[in-house]
Amino acid sequence: MQVSVENTGGLERRMIVQVPAERIDQEVTSRLQSMKSSIRLDGFRPGKVPLQVVEKKYGTQVRQEVIEQVINSTLHEALTQENIRPAGEPTITPKQANPGEELEFVATFEIFPEIEGRLNYDFSITRSIVEIGEADITAMLEKLRSQRATGSIVSRKAQTGDQVVIDFEGTIDGNPFAGNKGEQAPVVLGSDSMIPGFEDQLIGVSAGDEISISITFPEDYPAGDVAGKAAEFKVTVHSVSEMVLPELDDDFARAFGMEDKGLEGLKAEVTNNMQRELNSIVAADLKEQVFSGLLDNNPVEVPRNLIDGEVAELQSQQDTPGAATAQLEASAERRVKLGVLVSEVIKQNQLQVDPDRVREAVETVAASYENPEEVIQHYYGSQEILAGVQQAVMEDQVVDWVLENAGLEIQDEQTTFDALVEAAKQSKG
Repeated sequence: MQVSVENTGGLERRMIVQVPAERIDQEVTSRLQSMKSSIRLDGFRPGKVPLQVVEKKYGTQVRQEVIEQVINSTLHEALTQENIRPAGEPTITPKQANPGEELEFVATFEIFPEIEGRLNYDFSITRSIVEIGEADITAMLEKLRSQRATGSIVSRKAQTGDQVVIDFEGTIDGNPFAGNKGEQAPVVLGSDSMIPGFEDQLIGVSAGDEISISITFPEDYPAGDVAGKAAEFKVTVHSVSEMVLPELDDDFARAFGMEDKGLEGLKAEVTNNMQRELNSIVAADLKEQVFSGLLDNNPVEVPRNLIDGEVAELQSQQDTPGAATAQLEASAERRVKLGVLVSEVIKQNQLQVDPDRVREAVETVAASYENPEEVIQHYYGSQEILAGVQQAVMEDQVVDWVLENAGLEIQDEQTTFDALVEAAKQSKG
């Protein structure tokens, strides 16, 4: 077998493989010989069909099958021989090999980039430091109280904090649009659950009022067909209710499953949940900073076909899959580049996935189910599912290694729980 490899530009390679005719012809003859015993043809006893008759009837089909198999096997041999790892499946262009002629085929593919030397870790990290205090816990309990608030109908005009029940119908330039209508819709004034400016114009209304509200949709409104446009809403007010908060006592705690532990138990549970959320946000922020630092300081060219595959994956995750957008392209390219760089950190530092951390991650997920042990067995019974957990754990290990061993400048920054949570929400869009 002869192999030659050409660099056709960038990461693309063109490999020409030539296989001796003897390898093809011998395999074809061997298969035809083995077929003789099972072939039944009119005029011949079973197992006595002459080889030349078998070859005339099945030779072309068998030769094609042999060629396909030999291409697959020799492609692997050639890539191993040349120490090449293609990114994605190669495109094969075979040339017909007649009896007595060598087989030649061309494989075109892209390769993963070669990164020379140590990665550049010349960037800094800001680590958020937060201490959850009594004020934070109290604020969270007040949020829980507001979620359990009940309405008491009043005859006065609506104030901030009141709930109004309304019908509304909106138009843009006199025309309706998707989601423009609502009936018996409860709106808590000041909750910012409606379009900016909508709730403000409901302050001062009374039951039975019919008013017109003018608003302009934000430029970044998710529904692109109305973003940035002015709309008029006709609103009918059915009722105004004053929201009454429940007492913060043991009875209130029982509504959250604290039958025996009371209010103090609820406070402890709230504190633990806040700490878990805090740890998750801080870890995600550090991970994003490390990954962004790797990308910004280690320019790398990546195979086009991997980007295309990632675009397709991102499109499949959308509610309304469509044509690739510039944003999808950029996101896909970032993810592919990051995958290459994370793999390089793993390779350069000989990192291995920690099975104890994988087990802990699986158990954390399983703990939220009714039968945790059954969920754990499900994860460990599926290599595909477990591989996803292992990949996530490996990424966390890469982040830990970079933070601990890459010599980064890490600056601690004091902040508050609410500020950190709000920043996390903003970063998610």
